[in-house]
Amino acid sequence: MANLLDYLDWRGDLTLDQSPFNEVDNLILAELSFVDFRDIVPAPGQGESVALRQAAEAFFARFPAGEKIDMGVLVPAAIPDMLRKMADAPRFREMKLNCFVDWLDAGRGEQFAALAVETGDGGVYLSFRGTDDTLAGWKEDFELACMPEVPAQKKAVEYTRAAAKQFPRRKLRLGGHSKGGNLAVYAGVFCPEAVQRRITDIWSNDGPGFHDDLLDLPEHRRVEDRIHSIVPKSSIVGMLLEHEETYTVVDSDQKGFLQHDGFSWQVMGDRFITLRQVTKQAHLSDQAMRELVHAMPQAEREKFVAALFDVLSASGAVTLTDLKADSFKAAGAMVKAMKDLDKETREGLLRFVGLLFKSNLRMTLEGIQEDVEKNPAVKRWGLKKKEGEG
Repeated sequence: MANLLDYLDWRGDLTLDQSPFNEVDNLILAELSFVDFRDIVPAPGQGESVALRQAAEAFFARFPAGEKIDMGVLVPAAIPDMLRKMADAPRFREMKLNCFVDWLDAGRGEQFAALAVETGDGGVYLSFRGTDDTLAGWKEDFELACMPEVPAQKKAVEYTRAAAKQFPRRKLRLGGHSKGGNLAVYAGVFCPEAVQRRITDIWSNDGPGFHDDLLDLPEHRRVEDRIHSIVPKSSIVGMLLEHEETYTVVDSDQKGFLQHDGFSWQVMGDRFITLRQVTKQAHLSDQAMRELVHAMPQAEREKFVAALFDVLSASGAVTLTDLKADSFKAAGAMVKAMKDLDKETREGLLRFVGLLFKSNLRMTLEGIQEDVEKNPAVKRWGLKKKEGEG
């Protein structure tokens, strides 16, 4: 089955004049903002755009030849390969990059990064980075469930306003993966109405949703017909909170939570392979997570999120890579931090982690069963075994 890298091999030679911008291009540009373009691509208003092939060359020059580039625990390891293929592909190599922002305040649990891509067809794609390796980024993800607005969402609106000013009269596409998808939608809803009129598409690639009151706002209604929500069949992240009723479900070659990785999404031609609906387990997990969140008053939700990340950062870790690198030390510090919590908060954390683990395990088992049912050889072997046993 084909993925984003295969798409770049098979269709990277087609320019946007030959084959218009599509949903697969969207995900590729959404993943591009995970690349660290600091000191390569200028910040908003700070310089001329840089051709993608030149930016890629400067990025790879930072690393010794043949060295594996570590993207962190959760950021897809395939992104450097994607960038190499983009730099060689006529479809992408002359696209121009600008307005790179990468901001992190670990102490306050705030993270925001974005990139503007001049696509060459008269448009600019604003790519909002999703959840990266930092604990601060993950804390903001959870805060989406308990606050009406998080700092990254405010920054996404400011960023969109600045980029629109820097590229006047250009059509805009907004997009991102994971939290980046949420930021893209939020920025599209709350940017000035004059900017909204220039937006042609807003892409949320397995991004968490919103509190239901946002969906009823006139600002949302003005752009809702341009919002494209895409989720994998066993989505967990993209089904959190409320979202637009219409969303596209795509097939994946991974199981459970690993389907969140956009490089697992299956591609045919210039489209994703789509399914009729998410799996039954994804729907049940979505309901269970919502019930858990809605059962908590807002003050309790805020306390819950603060406690969760106090526990995770108890060892002094800033990233998930830090936790993985010294897991023994981290585990000891986290156990001690858990003991220091009051009983109610501790039980709430254990219940949440248990629900997340069970959801992922069930989806993984569901995926294995689905593979068995799709494989005729396995089915025939199973029938013969039963016949022999009888």
